[in-house]
Amino acid sequence: MNDSINVFWFRRDLRLTDNSGLYHALRSGKAVLPVFVFDTNILNELERNDPRVSFIHNELKGINETLNVFGSRLVVKYGDPLSVWKELVGEYHIAEVYTNRDYEPYALERDIQIRDFLHHQNIIFKSFKDQVIFETNEVAKEDGTQYTVYTPYMNKWMARFADNPVQFHDSAGYFNHFLQLSRTEIPALKEIGFVKSEIPAPKIRIEKVLIDNYEQTRNYPFLNGTSLAGIHLRFGKVSIRELVRLADFSLNKTYLKELIWREFFMQILYHFPKVVRESFKPVYDKIIWNNNEDHFRLWCEGRTGYPMVDAGMRELNSTGFMHNRVRMVVASFLCKHLLIDWRWGEAYFAEKLLDYELSSNNGNWQWAAGSGCDAVPYFRVFNPIEQQKKFDPNLNYIRKWIPELGTNVYPQPVIEHSFARTRAIQTYKDALH
Repeated sequence: MNDSINVFWFRRDLRLTDNSGLYHALRSGKAVLPVFVFDTNILNELERNDPRVSFIHNELKGINETLNVFGSRLVVKYGDPLSVWKELVGEYHIAEVYTNRDYEPYALERDIQIRDFLHHQNIIFKSFKDQVIFETNEVAKEDGTQYTVYTPYMNKWMARFADNPVQFHDSAGYFNHFLQLSRTEIPALKEIGFVKSEIPAPKIRIEKVLIDNYEQTRNYPFLNGTSLAGIHLRFGKVSIRELVRLADFSLNKTYLKELIWREFFMQILYHFPKVVRESFKPVYDKIIWNNNEDHFRLWCEGRTGYPMVDAGMRELNSTGFMHNRVRMVVASFLCKHLLIDWRWGEAYFAEKLLDYELSSNNGNWQWAAGSGCDAVPYFRVFNPIEQQKKFDPNLNYIRKWIPELGTNVYPQPVIEHSFARTRAIQTYKDALH
């Protein structure tokens, strides 16, 4: 086995520093082959100009350039993961495969399949915790059952965190352990059937002053009060440990609590995978939705006649981003004003959001619809006009996205608020009682 190598499989961890699985691979005593697989099971569901694929491709180029400096390169494959691993096992004498754990249903199924295949080839599959601070059952009730309400989960998370300080993984001193390979560029986007997106990824902003002031600024979409970390965290360009460390140093813990929300929804999805298709609270699947396709199209296009809703949808369509406060407003509007199934909105966000993550997207949509764990009560219906007055009083955000506001070009409201509110509450009440 002296000539055997180990492999590190990049997935949602597109960085060379503070990467748990990579750190352990590089210290394993064998040369490490770095691999990334463009998974056709995922790619086949996407538009050919999906900006997230462009983001991943750009990050892979950066990783490859760094590896070149150390006489290695990133091996990039394209196809079904099992077929790719059969190919890799035929090409290299592999002893162990290292990777970081993923908790979404498809990823869990994929990893079991790959682990079993490698096991039959006498190859050890080792996975590590990397994209969360606490995973699966690490934050649970005293009786071992799962929290389904955020606040007690957060309190237990905080207590555990105080007793378990963040451990960073400094791999820089081990980069010469990568397998020596001739330098080549990674495949171009067009080689995997994609084109470069015109929507760029926002630059992450995690300055101390932003985190310290997050509680005061985070609800106002016209301010630069958010970190824009979503896509960077989603694909692991930045480690969760770095963000949590910065957030924990702040006297204001609001940003840290947002990161804990993310882990709360991750463990909900892990333990209750039915939420992908069903309401967390089954009784909410009895709601009789209107599902008016014309209303849905107007919502998607940002032409409902409600400025806060329309500005948010136009921002999403143009940039792949939407401010969190506005996300709550547009989601509530779809489910309650228009009585359209939350799954329709969830699917649209999944297609458009740069920072799309199944657990958070599902959790937040079910929160808005009332059907999720620890969700907003069904009788709470956001008033988009009042939200506008409170969080964009001078219309700075709205005018940026709706230049025709106040002219005959801008549409009349698709539905009257008081009528919609009364109808929503009655529809929910009929289903739930």
